[in-house]
Amino acid sequence: MKFAIITCSDTRTLETDTAGNVLEELIAEKGWTCVSHVVTTDERSLIAQAIVTACGRFEADVVITCGGTGLSPRDVTPEATEDVCDRPVPGIAEGMRAYSMKFTNRAMLSRAMCMQRGKTLVINFPGSEKAVRENWEAVNEVLEHALAMMDGQGH
Repeated sequence: MKFAIITCSDTRTLETDTAGNVLEELIAEKGWTCVSHVVTTDERSLIAQAIVTACGRFEADVVITCGGTGLSPRDVTPEATEDVCDRPVPGIAEGMRAYSMKFTNRAMLSRAMCMQRGKTLVINFPGSEKAVRENWEAVNEVLEHALAMMDGQGH
């Protein structure tokens, strides 16, 4: 499986992107490949363009965004995701929130979503290293099956 990571932050760089770097390690531990890892500011149009690029030029099977899923006025990652994706996959985001609720009730403040763009799955993760680990734990086991279903291989 090919992954792209998009960190959405006004303050992080690739060097200081601890959450994205942890996610890259978690992907590698599964034997999967990270084909792109970028940091963009919390600008809706830039996040949307990064998703399009990850799906197109990098042909990622899964795009994971990190950050921009909260209630701050600058948190626009879910809206940017909706702008460029075709269909919602609400169960994945619901599963992430339910899993994270075991650790903190603040998980209910997440606006993270999961959507399809063609045959690519786009998943919004929160921006903290802790939340990235929790959300990865919640979803990584279903990703192969989700992609197979999106490819028409059935249940």
